[in-house]
Amino acid sequence: MRHVIALDVGGTGMKAALVGADGTLLHQDRRPTGRERGPDAVVAGILDFAADLRGHGVQRYGEPAAAAGVAVPGIVDEANGVAAYAANLGWRDVPLRALLADRLGAPVALGHDVRTGGLAEGRIGAARGADRFLFVALGTGIAGAIGVDGRVEAGAHGFAGEIGHIVVRPGGSPCPCGQRGCLERFASAAAVSQAWADACGDPEADAADCAKAVTSGDPNAVRIWQGAVDALADGLVTALTLLDPRTLVMGGGLAEAGETLFTPLRDAVRRRVTFQKLPEIVPAALGDSAGCLGAGLLAWDLLNTTDGTEVTP
Repeated sequence: MRHVIALDVGGTGMKAALVGADGTLLHQDRRPTGRERGPDAVVAGILDFAADLRGHGVQRYGEPAAAAGVAVPGIVDEANGVAAYAANLGWRDVPLRALLADRLGAPVALGHDVRTGGLAEGRIGAARGADRFLFVALGTGIAGAIGVDGRVEAGAHGFAGEIGHIVVRPGGSPCPCGQRGCLERFASAAAVSQAWADACGDPEADAADCAKAVTSGDPNAVRIWQGAVDALADGLVTALTLLDPRTLVMGGGLAEAGETLFTPLRDAVRRRVTFQKLPEIVPAALGDSAGCLGAGLLAWDLLNTTDGTEVTP
């Protein structure tokens, strides 16, 4: 049975699947990323995981994977197949596509984790059928994916969609990127977690705890949450003005709060738009499987660009 390898590399764990031509997940597996062992060990772990997946495909389906798609965090040079930089994994300029292609003996597509997840949401998830969409992941940071006619725009240098670094509070909190007042300093899951932990005096408290306190009417939680929603709405309206998406998909940890986030967010965005067309604002549909599903789509796209004929690594 013809299939591809899909691999989503995260800061703490890796999710993988063998994916059939119709998108069926034939086999799924997970492993720790092992970043505490250093960047070289992480790369070795990725290569070993991919090789094991190839072996499973041969044993179970009678042939090796026809291609592989891999999603990684950080700065990704998709055109050249290089994982340029990832702070949480400690690597720089890793020629991951070439390393994997050599190990697997098959063509490999390399993608940015959020853009790859956005690709999946656009084709088979919450934005399916939308010709223009924006996917925003509210996690430790905030990143986005700009969807256009079934593909995701990487930009001239691979930086497209970095909505978390729109300045929404000039002169505000310093950001590791070098600017002050970036959106992700106020509206990421990490920012809300920190603000709520400080407010309630519990260093273990997180954004989910803040959301629960909001629903119970805690005034400090409501203040923190509304501040995050207002900052997020400011950033989103800037993005809407530039991109004019038909659908806005919100994912990541903060979006798991459901209507505790979406009801005030829709209201806040609605109040801010003037001439812009208000997009449909919806939660992501694929959860933490989006990156893996998107990696599978990248692999099949790689094969389909050759009109059914496999390309050499």
